[in-house]
Amino acid sequence: MGGQRIPEAARGLSTLPVLDYADHFTLATVTVATPERWARAMFGDEPDLAARFIWRGLLGLRLSRGASPETVAGWRIAARGEGWIRLAAASWFLDGELVVRAPGGEVSLSTFLRYRRRAGRAVWPPLSAVHRRLTPGLLRSTEARVRTPEPG
Repeated sequence: MGGQRIPEAARGLSTLPVLDYADHFTLATVTVATPERWARAMFGDEPDLAARFIWRGLLGLRLSRGASPETVAGWRIAARGEGWIRLAAASWFLDGELVVRAPGGEVSLSTFLRYRRRAGRAVWPPLSAVHRRLTPGLLRSTEARVRTPEPG
Protein backbone atom coordinates (compact mmCIF):
# COMPACT_ATOMS: atom_id res chain seq x y z
CA MET A 1 0.00 0.00 0.00
CA GLY A 2 1.15 3.54 -0.56
CA GLY A 3 1.01 6.53 -2.81
CA GLN A 4 1.22 4.90 -6.20
CA ARG A 5 1.12 5.78 -9.84
CA ILE A 6 -2.49 6.51 -10.73
CA PRO A 7 -3.85 3.60 -12.78
CA GLU A 8 -5.79 4.61 -15.87
CA ALA A 9 -8.86 2.80 -14.48
CA ALA A 10 -8.90 5.34 -11.61
CA ARG A 11 -7.67 8.38 -13.60
CA GLY A 12 -10.36 7.80 -16.18
CA LEU A 13 -13.05 8.27 -13.51
CA SER A 14 -12.06 11.89 -12.80
CA THR A 15 -13.93 14.57 -14.72
CA LEU A 16 -11.48 17.36 -13.92
CA PRO A 17 -10.09 18.75 -17.19
CA VAL A 18 -6.68 19.47 -15.67
CA LEU A 19 -5.05 17.75 -12.71
CA ASP A 20 -2.81 19.87 -10.54
CA TYR A 21 -2.60 17.15 -7.90
CA ALA A 22 -3.38 13.44 -7.95
CA ASP A 23 -2.56 10.52 -5.70
CA HIS A 24 -3.67 6.93 -5.36
CA PHE A 25 -3.57 4.51 -2.42
CA THR A 26 -4.55 0.85 -2.47
CA LEU A 27 -5.13 -1.73 0.26
CA ALA A 28 -5.26 -5.45 -0.53
CA THR A 29 -8.24 -6.95 1.27
CA VAL A 30 -10.53 -9.97 1.35
CA THR A 31 -13.31 -7.75 2.71
CA VAL A 32 -16.04 -7.31 0.12
CA ALA A 33 -18.30 -4.24 0.14
CA THR A 34 -19.70 -1.71 -2.28
CA PRO A 35 -17.60 1.36 -3.05
CA GLU A 36 -20.25 3.50 -1.32
CA ARG A 37 -19.99 1.38 1.83
CA TRP A 38 -16.20 1.81 1.74
CA ALA A 39 -16.56 5.59 1.22
CA ARG A 40 -19.05 5.98 4.07
CA ALA A 41 -16.83 3.89 6.34
CA MET A 42 -13.84 6.09 5.41
CA PHE A 43 -15.46 9.48 5.79
CA GLY A 44 -18.82 9.00 7.54
CA ASP A 45 -22.22 10.32 6.57
CA GLU A 46 -21.16 13.70 7.95
CA PRO A 47 -17.60 15.02 8.33
CA ASP A 48 -16.12 14.80 11.80
CA LEU A 49 -14.59 17.84 13.50
CA ALA A 50 -11.11 17.31 12.01
CA ALA A 51 -12.49 16.81 8.50
CA ARG A 52 -14.68 19.92 8.81
CA PHE A 53 -11.64 21.95 9.92
CA ILE A 54 -9.57 20.78 6.95
CA TRP A 55 -12.24 20.59 4.27
CA ARG A 56 -14.36 23.62 5.16
CA GLY A 57 -11.91 25.69 7.18
CA LEU A 58 -8.61 25.34 5.34
CA LEU A 59 -9.79 24.30 1.87
CA GLY A 60 -13.05 26.25 1.89
CA LEU A 61 -14.96 23.35 0.36
CA ARG A 62 -18.69 23.89 0.07
CA LEU A 63 -20.01 20.72 1.66
CA SER A 64 -23.63 19.72 2.17
CA ARG A 65 -24.86 19.77 5.73
CA GLY A 66 -26.52 16.78 7.32
CA ALA A 67 -26.58 13.14 6.30
CA SER A 68 -28.08 12.38 2.92
CA PRO A 69 -28.16 9.46 0.49
CA GLU A 70 -26.81 11.93 -2.11
CA THR A 71 -23.67 12.82 -0.13
CA VAL A 72 -20.82 11.21 1.78
CA ALA A 73 -19.41 13.42 4.56
CA GLY A 74 -20.86 16.44 2.77
CA TRP A 75 -19.21 15.58 -0.56
CA ARG A 76 -21.74 15.21 -3.38
CA ILE A 77 -21.94 11.77 -4.96
CA ALA A 78 -21.14 12.90 -8.48
CA ALA A 79 -21.28 9.49 -10.14
CA ARG A 80 -21.03 5.79 -9.49
CA GLY A 81 -20.60 2.67 -11.50
CA GLU A 82 -19.75 -0.97 -11.19
CA GLY A 83 -17.00 -1.07 -8.56
CA TRP A 84 -16.50 2.69 -8.05
CA ILE A 85 -17.93 5.93 -6.67
CA ARG A 86 -16.82 9.53 -7.32
CA LEU A 87 -17.33 12.25 -4.71
CA ALA A 88 -16.98 15.93 -5.65
CA ALA A 89 -16.63 19.22 -3.79
CA ALA A 90 -15.39 22.69 -4.72
CA SER A 91 -14.23 25.91 -3.10
CA TRP A 92 -13.49 29.31 -4.56
CA PHE A 93 -9.91 28.22 -5.27
CA LEU A 94 -10.00 24.50 -6.06
CA ASP A 95 -12.13 21.61 -7.29
CA GLY A 96 -11.74 18.19 -5.72
CA GLU A 97 -12.76 14.64 -6.47
CA LEU A 98 -12.34 11.51 -4.36
CA VAL A 99 -12.67 8.22 -6.21
CA VAL A 100 -13.16 5.03 -4.22
CA ARG A 101 -12.78 1.80 -6.16
CA ALA A 102 -13.46 -1.67 -4.80
CA PRO A 103 -12.60 -4.27 -7.41
CA GLY A 104 -12.16 -7.79 -6.07
CA GLY A 105 -9.27 -8.15 -3.65
CA GLU A 106 -8.57 -4.48 -2.98
CA VAL A 107 -9.94 -1.04 -2.15
CA SER A 108 -8.40 2.19 -3.40
CA LEU A 109 -8.76 5.90 -2.79
CA SER A 110 -7.67 8.39 -5.44
CA THR A 111 -7.62 12.13 -4.82
CA PHE A 112 -7.77 14.56 -7.74
CA LEU A 113 -7.51 18.35 -7.45
CA ARG A 114 -7.61 21.24 -9.88
CA TYR A 115 -6.47 24.64 -8.65
CA ARG A 116 -8.84 27.39 -9.77
CA ARG A 117 -6.77 30.19 -8.21
CA ARG A 118 -3.23 30.68 -6.89
CA ALA A 119 -4.47 30.05 -3.36
CA GLY A 120 -4.78 26.36 -4.26
CA ARG A 121 -1.07 26.19 -5.01
CA ALA A 122 -0.32 27.81 -1.66
CA VAL A 123 -2.77 25.92 0.56
CA TRP A 124 -2.79 22.33 -0.71
CA PRO A 125 0.94 21.39 -0.94
CA PRO A 126 1.55 21.51 2.86
CA LEU A 127 -1.77 19.74 3.49
CA SER A 128 -0.96 17.11 0.87
CA ALA A 129 2.00 15.90 2.96
CA VAL A 130 -0.36 15.24 5.87
CA HIS A 131 -2.92 13.67 3.51
CA ARG A 132 -0.31 11.25 2.09
CA ARG A 133 0.90 10.34 5.58
CA LEU A 134 -2.62 9.65 6.94
CA THR A 135 -4.29 7.89 4.00
CA PRO A 136 -2.67 4.44 4.43
CA GLY A 137 -3.86 4.31 8.05
CA LEU A 138 -7.28 5.53 6.98
CA LEU A 139 -7.62 2.61 4.57
CA ARG A 140 -6.51 0.10 7.22
CA SER A 141 -8.90 1.44 9.86
CA THR A 142 -11.70 1.57 7.28
CA GLU A 143 -11.26 -2.11 6.56
CA ALA A 144 -12.04 -2.89 10.22
CA ARG A 145 -15.17 -0.72 10.09
CA VAL A 146 -16.37 -2.34 6.86
CA ARG A 147 -15.97 -5.79 8.40
CA THR A 148 -18.38 -4.77 11.17
CA PRO A 149 -21.97 -5.35 10.05
CA GLU A 150 -24.01 -2.22 9.32
CA PRO A 151 -26.61 -1.42 11.99
CA GLY A 152 -30.28 -1.99 11.37
